[in-house]
Amino acid sequence: MIPNHESGVSSIRRTKNDTKFTADKSGVSEVLGVIMMLAMVVSIMGGVWIFLNPYLSDFEDNTNWNNATGIADRLEDRIDVVGDSPNGTGVRHKLSMQKSILQQVSNAEIWTISADLVAYDEISIRTISDYSVGITSINETASKISIETISQYWELSFTPTDSEVIAQHDLALNSWHITTIYDGEDNPIHRSISYPISGLKILTTLASGEHEINLVNNARIEHFYDSTWEISDYPSVIFEKLATEGYRCSILLTNIDVNGSLGVSNSYGLDILSMGTITPFSGQSYNLRFTMENTLAAVITPQYNELWLSEYYLNRASGTLDSFTGLAPYERLSGNDGITVQTNDEPLFLDVSIQQVVLER
Repeated sequence: MIPNHESGVSSIRRTKNDTKFTADKSGVSEVLGVIMMLAMVVSIMGGVWIFLNPYLSDFEDNTNWNNATGIADRLEDRIDVVGDSPNGTGVRHKLSMQKSILQQVSNAEIWTISADLVAYDEISIRTISDYSVGITSINETASKISIETISQYWELSFTPTDSEVIAQHDLALNSWHITTIYDGEDNPIHRSISYPISGLKILTTLASGEHEINLVNNARIEHFYDSTWEISDYPSVIFEKLATEGYRCSILLTNIDVNGSLGVSNSYGLDILSMGTITPFSGQSYNLRFTMENTLAAVITPQYNELWLSEYYLNRASGTLDSFTGLAPYERLSGNDGITVQTNDEPLFLDVSIQQVVLER
C-alpha cells in the first residue's frame, strides 16, 4: 500500500501566500484603472471644451450685446422723459456696465434750418467767413440782423437795398447760433439756426471686436466690427396734413451734453437733467430749407436723405410730381443741397423744438 504524499508546507501557510499574491495583483489593476479613467475624463473634457468653445463665445457675445441694447433702451426712455421736462428738472438713473463703456459723441450732427416768416419777401443768408455774413432781400425789406449764441447777442442795422449786404461781427460761432432778419418796423421776417448735436456712444467688447451703439438726436445707429452701419431709429422729421387748411412740418432735435467725465466703471449713477427747450420756429413759414450732416460715418447722411425723400422719389418715378406734397430736395435730387417742402400753395406751419439734456455723475 502506497502512503499518501503530504506537502511540507502547512495549509495555513499556503493560504497566507495565496492571499498575499491575490492582494498584490488586485492593487496593480486598480492603479492602472484609475489612471486610464483620469486620462479618459481629461480627453473627453478637452474635446468638449474645444467643441463647445465657439458656442460659449457666441453665447457670451450675445449676452453682452443684449445687455448693451438694454442699456440703450433705458437711456433713450429717460432722455425722452427729461427732454420734455422743465428746465432744471431730471432723474437719477443707475446703470450696470460690466462689459460696456459709456462715452459722449461730440458734434455728431450739424443741423441748419432756415425759413422766411412773412410772405412778402424772400431772404437768403450766406456765410462769407467766420466773422461775416451776406444778406440778400429780394423785395428790399430787410434792415437789421441779429445773432444770438449761448452766451452772446449781437445786432446791426443797415439800409434796405436790393444788393447783398455784408455784415461783420465779432462773435465766436463755435456752438449753436440763431440769426434773425428784421424789417424797418423791427418785425422778424427771416430766421436761420445752426445747431451742432451731440449724443452718447455705448462701446461693448465682443470676441470678434468692438460693437457700438450711438444714441444721437432720437436716432439709434449700430456698428459691428466686421459689418456695415445699421440705423434702427431716425431723427424726428414729420410732414403731415392738418385737419384744417395747410400742412405742418415738425422737427424735433435732442442734444445731449456731458458735464465732466463719465469715466470707466462697472456701475454708473447718472443725473439726467433738462436744460430747457429752444423753439426757434412756431407758426406759419415760407421757403423752408434744412440740411443735416452726420459725422459718424459717410453713409449715414445719404440714408437719412433717402428716407425723408422716399415719397418724392416714388412720385417722380410715377410721373405724379404735379400733385405731390411733402419733403422734396432743395436743388440736387440727392438732398445734398438741403431739403424743402412742397405744399401746392397751401399754408405751411413749421414747428422746430430743440431739447437740451445734460448728463453728469
